[in-house]
Amino acid sequence: MEKKGLIIKIRTFFKEVRQETRKVNWPTKKEATRYTFIVIGISVAVAVILGGIDFVFVSILRNLVF
Repeated sequence: MEKKGLIIKIRTFFKEVRQETRKVNWPTKKEATRYTFIVIGISVAVAVILGGIDFVFVSILRNLVF
């Protein structure tokens, strides 16, 4: 009996998931591409900033240790 209840719950879950994904306001291809480039740009900027900070700290530590 419990298996039937579980199967019904699983089926209901996927039915609800399908209904909710139909409600989602999906971005257009142009918007998705734009957002992708924004994320890549921000990621590169953060990497450069963190790399710069790392370079400064390494330089300071090398001067202190050696």
